Amino acid sequence: MKIRLIQNGLITEIDDVEEAASAPNNGFFWIDATPFDLDVLQPLFGLHHLAVEDCIDEEEQRPKLQIYNDHYFLVINGIAFHDQDIFLREINVFIGSHTIITVTKQEAPEFAAMFPILREKEVNRPDEFLYHLVDQIVDRYFDVIEKIEDLIEDLEEQILMNTRKSQLGQIIGLRSEILYARKMLLPQRDLIEALHRKELPLIHPSMQKYFGDIWEDSAKVVESFETFRELIANLREAYQSSLAGRANDIMRVFTALTTIFMPLTIVTGIYGMNFENMPELHSRYGYYIVLGVMAMIGVTMYVIFKKKEWL
Repeated sequence: MKIRLIQNGLITEIDDVEEAASAPNNGFFWIDATPFDLDVLQPLFGLHHLAVEDCIDEEEQRPKLQIYNDHYFLVINGIAFHDQDIFLREINVFIGSHTIITVTKQEAPEFAAMFPILREKEVNRPDEFLYHLVDQIVDRYFDVIEKIEDLIEDLEEQILMNTRKSQLGQIIGLRSEILYARKMLLPQRDLIEALHRKELPLIHPSMQKYFGDIWEDSAKVVESFETFRELIANLREAYQSSLAGRANDIMRVFTALTTIFMPLTIVTGIYGMNFENMPELHSRYGYYIVLGVMAMIGVTMYVIFKKKEWL
């Protein structure tokens, strides 16, 4: 657990958590905690037991905003994208009049990006901190969107150039990841809209219009993932069409080869009959003549099929 006093962008490390229980003369306290620290924080700051249970619960929580007497509880998801897998990191936030408590089960890179913002913007209130944190979280979605767009484009090009069975697994896996992220994005958009539109005493009215900008960005993120779902469906259709096309090409080649060899088979069938009165069998050059005729028939048919693009 790390306790920091934020005063107009100036960050001071605090050793004693009980010092954060009293409002400072200026600024607010940011407590960066893990679920194991809640045993100490809950009685000290009067955190609601239902919110604490959500932080501790192993099950994934949907983004939400819960309003209690003297503090709010928010669940919001950060995002990362590695090896075609989408990872959502649950970030729990308690916001009070002079404190903001962030509770995470794993390290959140958004926190590291907060320090220069706190200094540059001279942040001095918990609601200002919350705005910049949510802004950082939503901005990272756009980085992931670019990566997914590049991946879909590469996959589409690979399917058109050289269809392979492994690509179907990639398509299905990417589709499940996108649907999973989309399921969490819709309530997250509603959460940000509540911060923008709802009357919340702990959120200064001047800050709510800024949350409106984030809400517009979150709506764009949702639209992007809706588009990805459609693109993945198109990819699957392209994959199936490509496979069907390849099967047709193979069948066309086999059919053409069968057609070429059909007259040759007839010739060999005729001369393979065991009749004694076949004058051609006693010709001195008959074998070579028949081979030449067969070769001429095969080459002629191949040239015709090639011109008609059947081969």
